[in-house]
Amino acid sequence: MAANWTGAAARAADIAATWDRDAGPGGAVVLFDRDGVREAFAGGFASIEHGLPFTPATPNRFASISKHVLAVALLREGVPLDAPLGRWLPELPVPLAAVELGRALDMTGGLPDMMEAFWQQGAPYTATLSADEIYALACRFPSLSAPSGTEMAYSNTGWRLGQRILEKLTGKPYGETVAALSGEFGLSFRLPYDSAEIVPGLATGYWRDGAAWRRGHYGFHFSASGGIAGSSADLAGWFSALLAGRGPLAGMRERLTAPRHFGDGSESVYRLGLVFSRLGGIDIIGHGGSLPGYRNHALMAPALGVGVVVLTNREEEALWPALTVLAALLGEPLPAAAEAPTGLFVSEEGPFWAELTADSISFMGGYERLVADGEGGLRSLPAYLDIRLRREGADGLAGLIGGVRRSLRRVPADTPLDARLIGRWRDPHFGTEIAIRPDGTALWPWPAGGTATRLTPLPNGRALADLAHGPWRARPCLWLDSTGGLRVAGHRARILQMERVD
Repeated sequence: MAANWTGAAARAADIAATWDRDAGPGGAVVLFDRDGVREAFAGGFASIEHGLPFTPATPNRFASISKHVLAVALLREGVPLDAPLGRWLPELPVPLAAVELGRALDMTGGLPDMMEAFWQQGAPYTATLSADEIYALACRFPSLSAPSGTEMAYSNTGWRLGQRILEKLTGKPYGETVAALSGEFGLSFRLPYDSAEIVPGLATGYWRDGAAWRRGHYGFHFSASGGIAGSSADLAGWFSALLAGRGPLAGMRERLTAPRHFGDGSESVYRLGLVFSRLGGIDIIGHGGSLPGYRNHALMAPALGVGVVVLTNREEEALWPALTVLAALLGEPLPAAAEAPTGLFVSEEGPFWAELTADSISFMGGYERLVADGEGGLRSLPAYLDIRLRREGADGLAGLIGGVRRSLRRVPADTPLDARLIGRWRDPHFGTEIAIRPDGTALWPWPAGGTATRLTPLPNGRALADLAHGPWRARPCLWLDSTGGLRVAGHRARILQMERVD
């Protein structure tokens, strides 16, 4: 079948025109094939303050689209993916050291996400933390979030550790590897190590606070998990080379997207920094990226050798715009809209919960858009997490989430706060303290002095906190385990184990 460049270009132009009309931050939409960039559109501002337009040549933060570049570098070095992390990083705690590198990268390793672990302990994402300070936390993790190989749960930790391994083997900073790899195609990728490092021409990231745009800020050290900066045209050129298998990317697409499996042999949609999915009858691969003020997505149809890149400096979903352009390019209909039961749902036991709107789901804080699966059920359009659900009566959902079978029931509206949760709790390993009050609030240890969060009670000794910081929202689940201890869990980190101290 022939690609519909005219239809895709019209859709891309509409998206760019919307950013122009908004007169705020913007972005670029770039169409490409195996030979290079075919069409490029842009709109809005790279800098609202200075009135600088966003163009296809404007450098932007790729965020998590960066991940697969590290996988390319590791594969080129011949690093064995089936070797445990402890082979290179013996200082890691035993549970982490035993995880295979491949599982650390395909996110089935159960590795707690470092940023979420910091956040749960009181360090906001704006805190300035170096690579060594972040790594020191990983070296204190007491356990995995889940047994290795049992679940796909999004975590940047494996990619941070993979970068550390590569630097140890090559003896040079990963930023040099990134620059050299992209330079072989005449592209200008770079890896700034923190937000204070100057990147010439970099678009400012923005998020909307009510009716006003505000600058995004991220304090953590940038890494291979999401730190590369470059233009949308350069990123499209890179993906074009990946589709064509040119130069150092020869055979890499096949290796990056080869099936990855859970311990039981079933297949995961998440591969080595790329996500496998389908649009109509066509296989597609891609990945998204998010940092405060930046939202991006790239999608490709390898069989046709075409794809689209959407980079923006505005805190708004990029997956759907990218998918609508790709659908026009491929001549495939968009998935039918979901008719999901709305509300809050929770498992019988443990910290597993989901909140659904008509077209989306937040599973333990991980957001995915939902569509109809054509068989009476619901499925995600996996930006990261594969979700497949069916209704069980009026108040139940069951299916696979991240490769694990889950059964969820609607939370009754009159659920009271379990009195056993009330009190002061402390994690003896990290020293983190949380106070749960009789009035249904909890004192969380950040910012300095703590902040009160209203709890949403869940059945069987559980409650959801709700913490906002800039554009991001954290909703950790507090739950009483079988020993009477208090556990704190999000989708990305589930390792805080607290004891009552009053």
